[in-house]
Amino acid sequence: MDSVQKGLRGGALEKDTYDRLVCSDCGEQLKTKAMPDEVYSVRVCPECGLEWRQLG
Repeated sequence: MDSVQKGLRGGALEKDTYDRLVCSDCGEQLKTKAMPDEVYSVRVCPECGLEWRQLG
């Protein structure tokens, strides 16, 4: 699982006109999955299931 920043730099993720994260493959907006025991959250594409780690 790569970070959101790596996904943006590598072209796997894009931002739409409202600065929401979008999967480049599917065009779907990413959903957030909270990780209660971790410092990060996981961003998931609902269409293809790819996941990215987002700190903060």
